[in-house]
Amino acid sequence: MAYNIMIVDDSKPMRLVIKKTLKASGFKVGEVFEASNGREALSILREEWVDLVLTDYNMPDMNGLELVDEMKKDDLLKAMPAVMITTEGSRQRVDKFMEMGAAGYIKKPFTPEEIRGTLSKIMGETDDGQEDYENGDEGLDF
Repeated sequence: MAYNIMIVDDSKPMRLVIKKTLKASGFKVGEVFEASNGREALSILREEWVDLVLTDYNMPDMNGLELVDEMKKDDLLKAMPAVMITTEGSRQRVDKFMEMGAAGYIKKPFTPEEIRGTLSKIMGETDDGQEDYENGDEGLDF
């Protein structure tokens, strides 16, 4: 299964780097949507089918933490995993991301292997792209 992904970062070059790294990682990527801030992302998320959000923290208008907070208040978006991709590295900041409902955290700079490993775990797949059924029998037909 390929996943539709929203990349939220105020830097267009960084969005391109994330997109290229996603594709290089081997993670199954469907359509990729882009937004330059949280407000723009929310607008797109309410119109398009997105499986996973990758968001920077520091952005104008609405930052990544505010985006995650708004997603958690919305009945349609609250179950959608959001992953922070940022240079913010303090333990306190990472803990705040997770408390607010982020599904994970990737520190810049990152490698394709880090992206794939983190996203595969969040989406319930093994690192080889197969669904991970160790924690239950959902999807099994017997």
